[in-house]
Amino acid sequence: MNKLPLVIINSPTATGKTKLAIDLASAFGGEIISADSLQVYRYLDIGTAKPTIEERNKVKHHLIDVVDPDEEFNAAVFTGQAHKIIENISRSGKPVFVTGGTGLYIRALLKGIIETPQVDENIRNYYRRLRDVEGKEYLHNLLQKRDQEAARRINPNDSVRVIRALEVLEQTGESIVAIQQRHSFSESKYNTYKIGLQLDRPELKKRIIARTDKMIAAGLQDEVRSLLMRGYGENVKPMQSLGYKQVIDFFRGKHDWGKAVDQIKQETWLYAKRQMTWFAADKEIKWYPPELSDEINKNVGSFLKGAEKAYEKCNIT
Repeated sequence: MNKLPLVIINSPTATGKTKLAIDLASAFGGEIISADSLQVYRYLDIGTAKPTIEERNKVKHHLIDVVDPDEEFNAAVFTGQAHKIIENISRSGKPVFVTGGTGLYIRALLKGIIETPQVDENIRNYYRRLRDVEGKEYLHNLLQKRDQEAARRINPNDSVRVIRALEVLEQTGESIVAIQQRHSFSESKYNTYKIGLQLDRPELKKRIIARTDKMIAAGLQDEVRSLLMRGYGENVKPMQSLGYKQVIDFFRGKHDWGKAVDQIKQETWLYAKRQMTWFAADKEIKWYPPELSDEINKNVGSFLKGAEKAYEKCNIT
C-alpha cells in the first residue's frame, strides 16, 4: 500500500508553528492534528498557547481539549488516536498537517513506540523515594553522572523522564538515548514533508519573552487559580508544566511575582534549547526562516501534488 502523505511542522516553541499550520491548511483545504503534549488538556489554554477558538473555527483541529488534566495521556495514546484521525481525513481526500513541539509524539507517530524494558516497580519505587527525599535536582545530577547525554536532553524538573532514563540504564546497561537513536532508523508508514521554522537565538529569546508577557496579560494567574479551584492540584502532571508550576509556586509563597515571571521565561528558553537539540538530529527536516512563507507554500504544494496518486491508490478499509 502506498504511504499516506503528511506535512509535519515541528520546531521549537514560539517560532510560529501554529500560524504556519493554519495558513497552510487553509491554503490547501486540509486539517490539523496537534502534536502538543499539553494542548490535549481541557482548561489549560493560555499557558499552553493553544490555538484560539477563532483559529480552530477557521481550520479543523484535532487532539486539542480531549482529556481532563487528571486523565492519562501519553505518546502511545496520542499515536493510536492520531493514526485513526489521519485515516479518516485521508478518506476525504484532504491533506493532513501535523504540528507541535513535542518531538516524542511526532517520532512515535512516524516510527512507533520505542521498545524499552517493562517497568520494574522495585527500581521505579527506589528512584521515586530518592526523589521525594533528596529532590528532583539530586535525581537529575545522578543521571548526569551516569548518562550525560540523557541528562542533557531531559528537563531537570521532569522527574518522570529522569527516572525512566535511570531505570532503562539500570535494566539494560544502555542509555535510553542509544535505544532511541536505533529506533530512529525504523521505517515510517507515512510519506512526510517535514518543515522546521528557524530563528537565530536572540530573536527566539525575544519571542519567548514577548509571548510570556502576552500570557501574563491574558490572565495566566486566573487560569491557574481556576484550575486549582476545579480540584486539579499541583501534583497533577500538567500542573507541573511550564508556566503553571511557576504560578503555583508564587501562590504558595515560594517567591514573588517578578521572580515567577523571570523563571517562566528562563525555563521556556531552556526548553526551547532542548527542542532545538532534538529536532536538529532529524536530518529530514527542511529548515526555513518564518518570513519565507511563500517558498514554504510552494514546496508544500509540490509535495502534495506529487502525493495525489498516493491518495488515489491508498485503499483504507
